[in-house]
Amino acid sequence: MNFWNKVYYGNTVLDYAICLGIILGAIIVAKVLYFISKHVIKAFTKRTKTKLDDIIVDTVEEPVIFGMILSAAVYAFSTLNYSVSKLTAEDIEAGITIPYSHTKHFIDALFGFLIVINVAWLIARLVDALIVEYVTPLTKRTSTDLDNQVLPLVRKGVKLLIWILGIIVGLDNAGFDVGAVLAGLGIGGLAFALAAQDTVKNFFGGIMILIDKPFKVGERIRVGAIDGTVKEIGIRSTRVQNMEGRLVTIPNSKFSDDAVENIALEPTRKVIQNLSLAYSTSPVKMREAMGILQKIVLENNDRVEESHEISFNNFGAYALNLQFVYFIRKEANIPATQSEIHLQILEQFSKNGIELALPTQTVIQGR
Repeated sequence: MNFWNKVYYGNTVLDYAICLGIILGAIIVAKVLYFISKHVIKAFTKRTKTKLDDIIVDTVEEPVIFGMILSAAVYAFSTLNYSVSKLTAEDIEAGITIPYSHTKHFIDALFGFLIVINVAWLIARLVDALIVEYVTPLTKRTSTDLDNQVLPLVRKGVKLLIWILGIIVGLDNAGFDVGAVLAGLGIGGLAFALAAQDTVKNFFGGIMILIDKPFKVGERIRVGAIDGTVKEIGIRSTRVQNMEGRLVTIPNSKFSDDAVENIALEPTRKVIQNLSLAYSTSPVKMREAMGILQKIVLENNDRVEESHEISFNNFGAYALNLQFVYFIRKEANIPATQSEIHLQILEQFSKNGIELALPTQTVIQGR
């Protein structure tokens, strides 16, 4: 018997080859159309004044290409014969236990589900692209930052809703009893809620961040041992870039349990500097040192607040302690200002013969 005319499961080898050929041909055509879209259609849409055509082409090209392949697969499988309703002796010997009619039902249900999912994918991509292109710029023009923080949540929520609806419709289209599935979810709701306690805490933690606004995107905060700049506030977690440049993901529930220090909102940076002077320092030199510190504050008034504290506060074990407390203005470069102040202290003390102490020890040996 000719190889191409051999029958397997109600179809000849040629029938299977034609089915596979249709699918492979559709994939090749889809690849060619994808190439044309990337290099020809997009080049044309970039020349137009509106960005809407660019968004539509960029958004729909992949779902449309997949839809073409899916449609070709539906047609290819429809060419096969599923009319055999019972198993032959050879099938039983081969261990086949599923009737062919079940196979047809499964293929129809699978393609029905995939078609709906593909449509949901297209809609989700299109809606997200329109939000990024048209809604995001509007939020940046407003004076409040609340909409900038809420928009990412809205984007994720809209996409999640589209996918949930797509899955429900897809299951219904595949022949599943969606009502029974949802009822079953209701029965298992309590167990799910217990398992998802942390997720719920993180979700409400994110809501409280948006309502109370202890910090905003772009502000520097400190939570426990984490110190960095807020990059994104999400539904479940907040992303912070620490001082080493690494991105740290913090569960939103942590902001309810731990104290949050918003460094960006500090009016000034308080610096406490303890200066150790040698015990040989005379009272006159001590007063002179205090005067130098006061003069340095006044000379740097553009970067340092006028309010400051200078006190001879302790007779230490190895030195006389002079405490210098000053406040760097918020708009100033804090590390650079602190370095400049300390350099001026070192320079003026050295110029006026005021000696900074080092730990010393005198050993008296007896005869």
